[in-house]
Amino acid sequence: MTHEGSVSRARILRRALTPPEARLWVHLRRRTLDGLKFRRQHPAGVYVLDFYCAEAMLAVEVDGESHADRFEHDARRTQWLERQGVAVVRFSAESVRVNLGAVLDVIADRARERIRS
Repeated sequence: MTHEGSVSRARILRRALTPPEARLWVHLRRRTLDGLKFRRQHPAGVYVLDFYCAEAMLAVEVDGESHADRFEHDARRTQWLERQGVAVVRFSAESVRVNLGAVLDVIADRARERIRS
């Protein structure tokens, strides 16, 4: 997939957030979390990140059931992003559903760590 393809795909995905992604987005949008600006379905190379904070160079991924058989793909993607200087934090969709407060705490802590360093 080309970068242009990932941009088009990102536009489509923005309109089709999963319920856990939509729930998390409510708390990440409009600088609600510690004043950090997040983008949703952000293109990065040939990939599309669920959420991305440019200031912290932090990607937040919400993994649903479809990721169970995509471990190797996700690992390659994470390695590529880390080579670009982007840290990745992953949460299961279930974690977002049942423990949103803890998920938000981890995201805020990780972003603050990266901005400070």
